[in-house]
Amino acid sequence: MTLDLNLRVVRTNTEVSGPSVLFIHGFASSGELNWERSRWLKYFTDSGRNVLLVDLPGHGEDPRRNEGSWAPSQIRQALAATVMDLDEGPVDVIGYSLGSRLAWEFAAFNPDLVEHLVMGGPGAGDPLAAFEIEQAKAHLATGEPINDDYTATIMKIASAEPSNDLSALFELIEAIKSEPYDPAAKVPSAPTLLVAGDQDDLATTMPRLRRLLKDAGTTNEVLWLAGRNHANAVTSREFKEKALEFLKG
Repeated sequence: MTLDLNLRVVRTNTEVSGPSVLFIHGFASSGELNWERSRWLKYFTDSGRNVLLVDLPGHGEDPRRNEGSWAPSQIRQALAATVMDLDEGPVDVIGYSLGSRLAWEFAAFNPDLVEHLVMGGPGAGDPLAAFEIEQAKAHLATGEPINDDYTATIMKIASAEPSNDLSALFELIEAIKSEPYDPAAKVPSAPTLLVAGDQDDLATTMPRLRRLLKDAGTTNEVLWLAGRNHANAVTSREFKEKALEFLKG
């Protein structure tokens, strides 16, 4: 069964000035939370860009409407089908956190569909690989304490948004764990911008991604946001401005 992603297309109110921009949100977020509330959507539509907002499986207003496998390979195939069905031509892609991991793979496997790639809060490893899902499930079912600090942090983030369906998020984590992230297996050829806060503990391996891009001959740039961490880098105006400038290049 083919995965069907939630999609919202937002058209610019001004003359179109470049390719549509596909935004891929992070874990326990959504198109609205990650991109609309932090004003990315308005910033880009005001700048003449049409925006494609997707809600990943297990996320958004109807987290269980997605049919089919939730594995990363199926998600990137669904993203490709979405772009081709809309007849948008090549798009610019911006991902954050988990969305960056998916954006890297989407761009690498679909070079004809991606003009530019922007990755926010990225690392060379899977951001959910260390999540202890059995501890999380036990905590949700019985209130049993979570002993793993990383898992407890992710659960706190996921639980902070009342609309999140935690059991659906667990299903996505299991699907993601079924296909471990190996950015060296296939490297994007589209010009790539890597952005992270200099206080972001999850992005300490970002230089490895840049090394892979350099070795592959892919044009790339890096921006470190002073004083920002993984939670608040996405709200940075400097991030928005640099991303738009990069996409125009």
